[in-house]
Amino acid sequence: MSNQIGNYSLYIALFSSFFLLFHSSYSIRNKSKSLDSKIFSALSVQTFMVLISFFSLIYAFVVSDFSNVTVYNNSHTTKPLFYKISGSWGNHEGSLLLWLLVLTIFLFIFFISSKNLSNKYRIITVLFQELIIIGFLLFILFTSNPFLNLFPIPKEGTGLNPILQDPALAIHPPILYIGYVGTSIIFSSSLAALVCGMVNKIWAQHIKKWIITSWIFLTIGILLGSIWAYYELGWGGFWFWDPVENVSLMPWFCLTALLHTIIVLEKRNIYQSWTIILSIATFSLSMGGTFLVRSGILNSIHTFANDPSRGIFILCFLFLLVLLAIFIFFIFQKKLFKNLVKPLLVSKETAIIVNNWFMMFFLSVVLIGTVYPIFLEVISGSKISIGPPFYQKLMIPFLVPFLLFMALGPKLKWIKDNLGKVNLNQIIPFILSIVISYLIVKLFGISYLFILPLFAVGFFLLFSTIKDFFSKNSSLPQKISHFAFSLFILSILFNGIFAKEFSSNMKVGDERKFINKVIKFENLKIIEKDNYKSLMASFKISDEKRSINLNPEVRVYNQPRTLTSEAAINSTIYSDNFLVFNVIKDDGYYNVRYQYKPLMMWIWFSIILLSVGGILSYLKKND
Repeated sequence: MSNQIGNYSLYIALFSSFFLLFHSSYSIRNKSKSLDSKIFSALSVQTFMVLISFFSLIYAFVVSDFSNVTVYNNSHTTKPLFYKISGSWGNHEGSLLLWLLVLTIFLFIFFISSKNLSNKYRIITVLFQELIIIGFLLFILFTSNPFLNLFPIPKEGTGLNPILQDPALAIHPPILYIGYVGTSIIFSSSLAALVCGMVNKIWAQHIKKWIITSWIFLTIGILLGSIWAYYELGWGGFWFWDPVENVSLMPWFCLTALLHTIIVLEKRNIYQSWTIILSIATFSLSMGGTFLVRSGILNSIHTFANDPSRGIFILCFLFLLVLLAIFIFFIFQKKLFKNLVKPLLVSKETAIIVNNWFMMFFLSVVLIGTVYPIFLEVISGSKISIGPPFYQKLMIPFLVPFLLFMALGPKLKWIKDNLGKVNLNQIIPFILSIVISYLIVKLFGISYLFILPLFAVGFFLLFSTIKDFFSKNSSLPQKISHFAFSLFILSILFNGIFAKEFSSNMKVGDERKFINKVIKFENLKIIEKDNYKSLMASFKISDEKRSINLNPEVRVYNQPRTLTSEAAINSTIYSDNFLVFNVIKDDGYYNVRYQYKPLMMWIWFSIILLSVGGILSYLKKND
């Protein structure tokens, strides 16, 4: 029954979408100055139907309805209730349905929250957004339907991928999708504002809330995914330049640049064209990421599907949307050049646009590193893997001037400033930063290229952001976010340079010396759980001052039968002790990997603080 309800609800939602599309077009052609109740009613029906469809899928997972193909492929009766629910979006079909749900809810919220703006703008936004919604509805119904029937009905399902059975990853997709889908409203709203000739301060104040919302959820979503990969995959770091990680990072770069640009538009009514371009690019990157993940062409632990036909559908759909956006931009961009104001060279708005350029450079590096191996394989058949050295060598040199601009930019005034005014309060922190960095490099004998200037600008940014808390030049959300980012940069530097790693094959009773520590493999025990067996090891890590016990696991899940490694992590405010072990063929021996990771907690904390700055900015009233 839930299959039929969910399926028919999607068809009703599709009918509502076509009605909204044609009715909106009719209203625009006839230059209707008023909004009738039909649009609101159709939006309400559409949202309600998709909501019913989504909860029908959840219900099918909860009751283990194996007549549903999606439930059969991704669930099992022994799976805990929490993972049955999260399993509804932990697969290709369910995740797209969740994406569609957020799309419709966001459009409904946009429509009821934009009553103070022109009706033409609202109708055109609905029109563009419905084009996206129709594309997703057609994609789900005809290529990725989560309500297909299975007969005869099996007694058991094949189960959910065990590495996805984790609390952080259960809430990671919905939060990330809110960030992604929010960019669709930004995209539709930007094109509508462009057509209506209202890319101005009033529109900037309105759309800024949506930009901040998307940015907050995208940041938190990336954080949760990073934490999950850290302790679940056993890679032992906060970022691995995995292709699907990069897919979420690229729209974040673009969204961060857009967030700063919209502030300039709100304050100075400039950079209209650049704002529209960033809005289109942000959505395109979010949709492009969907194509890369759903097509299965990326070789990643995160990918959902391996069906190129699905990817081609999304690619063609994205191509048409981007082509439409570019066409509209070139047709209506002349409206943006009326009363054009050019920024002066030395001003806050110029500093922001320069940092935007750096963001675009970082985005380009990540885009090339992610997409180039795909194109190379298609063209020549050669397979290559691009790892951290590629990104580090290209991005680190440009990180120095980026951080320097970030430290000095907020101090500049709007419209015009004077470089001749040398502020002693800025020179002293800069000299202090260089001295501290030099002492660290000398004391620990660090010889990495660019490390001294990186530490220097990192500390200078930290001191500058701390000093900002005692000034009135910027708002509290900006102060918190910039301070959090400076903390993030320094935490990464210390973490990357002072991290230590040990790897060896050991059996129970073995001891190994590593730097000033002794690693002892004490014992093994087997623990029975509902849906897996755990081989739990006990390790003792000791030095002259203290000792800690770590209990990593190797789990064998029963459905599907899968072997996973669970890392053991001892976290303090100073460092993490990270240990993971794996079964190897040699009888009685296990591969043991131990890592000492300084300031890991500060990396997570700085991103949380960055998100807090965004939340406070959202709650802050417009001046």
